[in-house]
Amino acid sequence: MDLALGQKLVLITGGSKGIGFACAQAFLAEGARVAIVGRERSTLDAALARLPGATGFTADLCDAAAAGAMVAEVERRLGAIDILVNSAGAAKRTPAPELTPAAWRAAMDAKYFTTIHVADPVVKLMARRGAGVIINIIGAGGKQASAIHLPGGAANAALMLATAGLANAYAAQNVRVIGINPGLTETDRFIEGLAADARAAGISMDDARSRAMARIPLGRLAQPDEIAKAVLFLASHQGSYITGVNISMDGAATPMVV
Repeated sequence: MDLALGQKLVLITGGSKGIGFACAQAFLAEGARVAIVGRERSTLDAALARLPGATGFTADLCDAAAAGAMVAEVERRLGAIDILVNSAGAAKRTPAPELTPAAWRAAMDAKYFTTIHVADPVVKLMARRGAGVIINIIGAGGKQASAIHLPGGAANAALMLATAGLANAYAAQNVRVIGINPGLTETDRFIEGLAADARAAGISMDDARSRAMARIPLGRLAQPDEIAKAVLFLASHQGSYITGVNISMDGAATPMVV
């Protein structure tokens, strides 16, 4: 299948690890120009060493001004952004009895605003040019509440609504906005969540993993490159009529009509 992504400029937040890193690899393999964003220079440099041809930018995406400056710098150095993949940020998993108002606010900063602070300037640039695709990687916790992930789930749910709303608002300018809701995926974030599960239940990490796997009808975790393949299709002209939706990729763990 010809995805026609050669020479497209793709900006990937959270591109130094996990799903974002897998997306960067996949776009590079299709001949796209890739810029990745990370908060820590050392982590970013380690990722760039494994992503020949990619360009790296550092920014704290919790800061709206820093995010906006990063977007402007990407366009100044590399040209117009054709595709934005938001994969940055993850809210800390915290059992409900341990929650505080500060934890709820931190979750919104860590996940919701790290996406919005980049999506807001980029969608406006795309609208002025009359073309563009934004894909938001949003945890499946936005569709089903979890007692150890309530603040993060709330942030994800807000992003799902923002995704649908922005798609509707900018469709006339030929800008598509899509959400992907990965379920449990074999990344460092999964390990962090597993530790919170184990602590909340008073069980070992191995037992927590077994319980997590038992909840997935497909019987296994997703791999980051499986999510990346979906991102490639949705970002390409092959997915040209798909917008305003949040697509579950959770191995049928959440059987819902959406």
